[in-house]
Amino acid sequence: MDFELRPKGKKCFSFVVVADTHINQDEHTSSSPYATNALANARARQVFLEIAAMPEQPQFVIHLGDIVNPVPSLPTFDQAVMHFKEIIKPVKVPVHVLPGNHDVGDKRIEWMPAEQVCDSFLEKYRASFGDDFFSFEQEGLRFILVNSLLINSGLEDEKRQQQWLERQLEVAEAKAQRVFMFMHYPPYIYSTQEKGNYDNLDEPGRGWLLGLMARPQVEAVFAGHVHNFWYDRVGTSEFYMLPSTAFLRHDFSEFFRCAPEAGDEFGRGDLQKFGYAIVDVYETGHVCYSVRSNGRSAEPGQPCSDQPMSYRAHPKVSGLASIGVELRHPWAESVQITSTGGVQEFGRKWARNDYPLQALWEMGARLAKVPDIDLIEDESRERMQKLAAVGHHFVVTCVGMPKKKALSDVNLKNVGVSALEVNLTAQRFEQAAENLAAIRREHGVKIYYAKLLTADPSQYDGTHFSHVVRAGFELDELDGYIEVITQAVKDGVIDGITVRVDSTQCLQAACRRMQAFHDRTGAQILASLKLSGPGIATERADDAANVASVAHAMVFAATTRGIQFVYDTFMDVDRGYFPRHAFIDRRYNPRPMARAFTTLMTILGGRQAVRVAKGSDEKWALRFSVGSDQYGLTAAQAGAATHLHVLDASTEDTTSMIDLATGMPVSSQGLLHTETTQVTGS
Repeated sequence: MDFELRPKGKKCFSFVVVADTHINQDEHTSSSPYATNALANARARQVFLEIAAMPEQPQFVIHLGDIVNPVPSLPTFDQAVMHFKEIIKPVKVPVHVLPGNHDVGDKRIEWMPAEQVCDSFLEKYRASFGDDFFSFEQEGLRFILVNSLLINSGLEDEKRQQQWLERQLEVAEAKAQRVFMFMHYPPYIYSTQEKGNYDNLDEPGRGWLLGLMARPQVEAVFAGHVHNFWYDRVGTSEFYMLPSTAFLRHDFSEFFRCAPEAGDEFGRGDLQKFGYAIVDVYETGHVCYSVRSNGRSAEPGQPCSDQPMSYRAHPKVSGLASIGVELRHPWAESVQITSTGGVQEFGRKWARNDYPLQALWEMGARLAKVPDIDLIEDESRERMQKLAAVGHHFVVTCVGMPKKKALSDVNLKNVGVSALEVNLTAQRFEQAAENLAAIRREHGVKIYYAKLLTADPSQYDGTHFSHVVRAGFELDELDGYIEVITQAVKDGVIDGITVRVDSTQCLQAACRRMQAFHDRTGAQILASLKLSGPGIATERADDAANVASVAHAMVFAATTRGIQFVYDTFMDVDRGYFPRHAFIDRRYNPRPMARAFTTLMTILGGRQAVRVAKGSDEKWALRFSVGSDQYGLTAAQAGAATHLHVLDASTEDTTSMIDLATGMPVSSQGLLHTETTQVTGS
């Protein structure tokens, strides 16, 4: 790849970014007709209480605007400001704010029905909160807060901010300072060339701002307003758009191929889309963690109702790159968002659905298996290249030989392709050996051979016939292919093979057989872990079994040699063949096995050695160590929770316990310290 965004050196400090709190003038009251909006104060209060309670305190908090819901012309504005200042009082570090359209008026466009930014609104904001654009330094880094409502406003302060911002970047460049920028309106939400809409900045201001964002000293830019998670890059600058703590901009529910859940107010109250960000700053680079607030709330005078997950993961810092997911569903899909009325009355707008990416990042999953169409099509290939710099790598699977279009004019390493999986019959594989060796040499990527089973006599009983493809070597046939695969590896035809492991098979026993095959043949193994049940028409929705499976798989991924593990699939299949639960549901919200993956990635994905305890132990389904720390993994009766026990190294007694389905600690009475989702739900 052309450059790397994974951080280097020690962590220096952290800060928190919050967006779009929409504080109301009273508790449980809002000018909005949606009940979700009436809970904004309690939800913001909870977030700031969580920040105040963080064991490792951030150096500061930045709010990206839409601090309050009433606009400055309303008599309720001052009261909402007062409530915000009361809500942030528990936070003992500086809270820096910048204005959103609710705080100083909307951007200037002729069709805007709401009051637009003006001098009197700016004066009222400054009297309430202070400067509307400013900068500060922290440990030699420069943090710049921009009033994006001034851009294209025609107000006198637009020119003043423009000159100031350009000077800020000149000073930062002269001092060799890294720069973090913050604003409310993003310059764009899909393409730098998109037409103007309610959610972006219009030209000429957009192009001017993008030019500044692309300067090499700008490391990251954060924007609010859209109430959704998005990620992009402008030059080498990482561009994050953050969700709201208050509500979802539910026109973007068009991303989802299912109706909003009952009680979600037509998508506005999709609680798992609410959240904020924690940013760790390193000597070189940074990591932006997504924290889902899930609509948690706290009433005035009350402590935190709950806490977020105790563990955070991210591909930038994950050391365990040998386990991941198969992305059967589109994972970088662009959607035309319907004109839903209100300020979105005219036409449609393009937006990219980055909720799959958010879930992958929260899990810390670096490895993904994708179909070759993602390498062939420009948009997904460009997305792969951007994510390769973050730490992702891809196994590209093809039916038959890799297509010329997927290989021509593409530097596979630059787009993060670590291997090609070729699905061939045994006869075709023998014929293709020379071409596979040439592809492997020319492109410098690994080749995995997945054997296609074209005839399965067990499926034919005189009444039924099979339309089910089975790809990958079966465990029971490995011994019969030792000589063929050993020779293919020796001849440089392939690097390894794909082995399928069904959900009914014992993963520990399967790992022993795959490890033995690797040790004997030298072939690397891509273990395809199936989440589907035995029949094409029967749903497998056993979240508890999925949690137990991923717990074992991650330990084996950290301790085996020459084996990579890929779960099939990342997102639920709720229509078509082999319906099954997976890591995220069809609204892209995490299921229990995603939370288990996050927890174990945090524990296993560091730099310490992981070892599985030898010998049988009836007390534990699996016992292992990470460095000097000892763990025991339990899997109780079917349907029960899987717990990870932290053990005393000398007595092997449990000192603490984690419910892997929630990522949260369990009390001595077996009760969770926090409100959680049931293991059978999403």
